[in-house]
Amino acid sequence: MAQFFEIHPDNPQQRLIRQAAEIVRKGGVIAYPTDSSYALGCHIGDKAAMDTIRRIRRLDDKHNFTLCCSDLTQVSTFTKMGNDAHRLIKKLTPGPFTFLLDATREVPRRLQHPKKKTIGVRIPDNRVAAMLLEELGEPLLTATLILPGDEEALSDPYEIRLGLEHELDLVMSTGTIEARATTVIACGDNGIEIVRQGIGIAPMLEA
Repeated sequence: MAQFFEIHPDNPQQRLIRQAAEIVRKGGVIAYPTDSSYALGCHIGDKAAMDTIRRIRRLDDKHNFTLCCSDLTQVSTFTKMGNDAHRLIKKLTPGPFTFLLDATREVPRRLQHPKKKTIGVRIPDNRVAAMLLEELGEPLLTATLILPGDEEALSDPYEIRLGLEHELDLVMSTGTIEARATTVIACGDNGIEIVRQGIGIAPMLEA
């Protein structure tokens, strides 16, 4: 049965953030708020928790997971950033962007793209997510909370609890979040390009 924390979006209760981080450290799977939607999260090194997210989303082995990071320092630990990518990410974050970068050895192989060896990273502009990541001290393995057959992420935390109370360990509620897609930017050897336009605007990359 999932716990349900009602958290103030602007002034999150630190004790609830600490409890949420402890649930993640112990292998729990959580639903938590970001700047684009609710997302599923778990510890980066916990395969069983990752498999739970796969089961909830019905994801195959080819799905690209994302690491939600607290800052550029974390991003640089888990990805190989060139100077151009570093400047771009610094300029656009925190914000509703997902960046695809080559993974370092710090990223478990099962999380990397099977052929490209890349990983998606985010620095979300959300107070609750930021405090949770700071409390954890490491990235959160993340997937958008889109259920099988749906096209958009669930926006109502009470609906999340009702539908997934036996799958999740915690729902972190900050009220309804309108589901909107992040802008996905690939930062590779062949340059930097937008591969999916979402709500994040990157004028320096527009033609």
